Amino acid sequence: MLAAIMCSCSIHTKYQRSENLSVSEAYRDMDAMEQDTTTIGSLSWRELFTDPYLQSLIETGLEHNTDLQIAFLRVEQAEAVLKSSRLAYLPSVNLAPQGALSSFDGSTPSKTYSLAASASWEIDLSGKLSNTERSNRAILESSNAYCQAVQTQLIATIANSYYTLLRLDRQLEINLATLKNWEENINTLQTLKRAGQSNDPAILRAEANRLSLESSILAVRKSINETENSLLVLLGSEAQSVERGVLAGQMFPETMAIGVPLQLLANRPDVRQAEYNVAQTHYATNVARAAFYPSITLSGSAGWTNNPGSAIVNPGEFLWSAAASLFQPIFNKGVNQANLKVAKAQAEEAALQFQQSILNAGKEVNNALVQWQTAQQQIYLGDQQIETLQEAMRKIELLMRYSSTNYLEVLTAQQSLLQAEQSQAQNQFDKIQGIINLYHAVGGGTQ
Repeated sequence: MLAAIMCSCSIHTKYQRSENLSVSEAYRDMDAMEQDTTTIGSLSWRELFTDPYLQSLIETGLEHNTDLQIAFLRVEQAEAVLKSSRLAYLPSVNLAPQGALSSFDGSTPSKTYSLAASASWEIDLSGKLSNTERSNRAILESSNAYCQAVQTQLIATIANSYYTLLRLDRQLEINLATLKNWEENINTLQTLKRAGQSNDPAILRAEANRLSLESSILAVRKSINETENSLLVLLGSEAQSVERGVLAGQMFPETMAIGVPLQLLANRPDVRQAEYNVAQTHYATNVARAAFYPSITLSGSAGWTNNPGSAIVNPGEFLWSAAASLFQPIFNKGVNQANLKVAKAQAEEAALQFQQSILNAGKEVNNALVQWQTAQQQIYLGDQQIETLQEAMRKIELLMRYSSTNYLEVLTAQQSLLQAEQSQAQNQFDKIQGIINLYHAVGGGTQ
């Protein structure tokens, strides 16, 4: 009857995902997007990042990054705890040999010994052992998901750092080419001054622009050095120069599929980790409930002894005993009630964190998709702007040859072209960064 009562209560229930969980509204403007079960997250990182230099860096990071190695160790710890909880179903067996000498008032010492083994086995009547095992299994799955989350974040961070270096290289290249043009302009202005067609203010303005550009070059080189250092820390490598390609040579898919919102529950390792945490707190609550019910333990021992023997007899007399004990908490100063309240509160907290992880995942997908789409449009407009400014430069230079156009117009056009080329390099980086963020947001990088 006691077993039937306990089986009818909630201490034996398995975790089930809440029916009130809202996932379908995780993506914005789903009506305007193609509903497809395929997703960019299904690609391995080698398929998405085809740059051989970047692939080599990611492989090094996956092998030597300390955060990822710590995550692997957490998985090993969780596996050991789960194995221990599985062994709790088996009887515990102990061997306890004893020997003694005793003498009273100088009499001949009496020698006694016992060679016995004892065993005890707790019957899992209240489900405490099974819920503990399920809880530890959820912890192991959560640790695995955390490990994958660290891996996906590591891959995304390495890729972002790598493409940041390519963007800085491109900006440095533009600055150096523009600096060369500014030096030629200053020489031209000095020649025009000797011919009476220019003046000192124009030369000084050009000199100021050149000095500003030199300062920008120093800042870009400093950023390159700092980005390389940060990347090497991620890789667990010593200080060195990072080999890399060029920004213009990077190839990515022209279309991005993000799948359906429900896939976030299966693909995102951080979301899976949050759900496993909910499962773990569910079983921890069951364990706390089980503390209110009786526990039954069977125990016994068997062996040989010569007690109270006056002389050693080998093998002696066979001795055995068996016992059963029942433990029912009646008054425990409210400890069990407090533990149950704590477990329930932790379960509610884990459920809220799970819901929030889904909201965060949807936000990251939406933001990354907008970043990629916006950068594509900006690149198209940037190409047109650069073509327009280049044509303006060509016509201004023609006017300089055949009219009295002020050379200041040439300087202004060059400054505008420099800014447009710098912005275009940033747009190209933003597009790549949008792809990386989208790949990470939909759970890519676990393969």
